[in-house]
Amino acid sequence: MRLHGFQDLLSDLYALDLAYEVDDFVTTDANLARALDAGGRELDEKLLIAETDGEADVSLYLDPGVLGRLERSDPLERLDADNIEDFWTVFEGVSHFIYYAWNAQREKRVTMLEMELQAEVDKYVATALLLLRQGQRPRALHHWLFEMPRLDERLDGDELDRYRRANRWAGKYCRRLAPAIASRAPDEATRMELRRFYRLSQASKIEHIDAD
Repeated sequence: MRLHGFQDLLSDLYALDLAYEVDDFVTTDANLARALDAGGRELDEKLLIAETDGEADVSLYLDPGVLGRLERSDPLERLDADNIEDFWTVFEGVSHFIYYAWNAQREKRVTMLEMELQAEVDKYVATALLLLRQGQRPRALHHWLFEMPRLDERLDGDELDRYRRANRWAGKYCRRLAPAIASRAPDEATRMELRRFYRLSQASKIEHIDAD
């Protein structure tokens, strides 16, 4: 499955000019993913980054079974209960890649917490947009994403804390956005807010969320 449609959705939403295509960095080779992330958890989606001497080798591993199911049930055409989990899995990977690559173009380092926080916001807004475009209402979307998260039981320590913090802050921010996108596409003011938030540093994102 080609992922340019997912990239286009984010690029349009945030007005991004990205020099890279996510499809050029995707691998479905689980053995390669294990070799590049020795000792890491087995996941259906994983952004693999190796930084040395100011250069970065990047691959986005996606499980071929997940991609195959989305090929047969394209969420850009119809997002429903049968494909939404697979959509979130792949879209999170695309979000991670774009956020990392866009900031790398500007020689700005990002943290794993920052990428997780932005990905949770991206999933919420993109899901709402797709549902609205397809004539559906994003009812209970905030509840599904932020109040019923199913965290991997293998998570512990700092990693578990990072996911919990990302979920909490993203949930708080998206609750603020909900009235503006619950029944219509984001207006210009909401788009400007989202684009500004995207460009903030981790510390500024958290400060902005906690300001209200």
